[in-house]
Amino acid sequence: MVAAGVSWGVYSILGKGLGEPTAATGGNFMRAVPFAAALGLAAMNHSSVDLHGALYAVLSGAITSGLGYALWYAALPALSSTSAAIIQLSVPAIAALGGVVLLSESLTVRLLIASAAILGGIAITTAGKRR
Repeated sequence: MVAAGVSWGVYSILGKGLGEPTAATGGNFMRAVPFAAALGLAAMNHSSVDLHGALYAVLSGAITSGLGYALWYAALPALSSTSAAIIQLSVPAIAALGGVVLLSESLTVRLLIASAAILGGIAITTAGKRR
């Protein structure tokens, strides 16, 4: 998780300096396809592939992630690197609440408290920066 967080931060900082970060991200997705295909082929003997499952994986992985990157890079120029890092911490809460709304997952007290803690911490941090 630490490596993923650091990688995302580096990717965001590098993307912020690009003229067309969305195009660069699209190119990165295309360059990742051969690696993903090779990994999928290597795992074929140990797994089964369902057409609907594969379609949903592509839909959620490529299309939804691509849209997320496009939205992120549209907002990124207006944010400092520190603000972007702080705001990025909202992703788990947003994803969990999206699961409740879009996938009919359970809305639990634990989820509400965790989301409130995350979003409250972000609000406190960003409000303190404005002062």
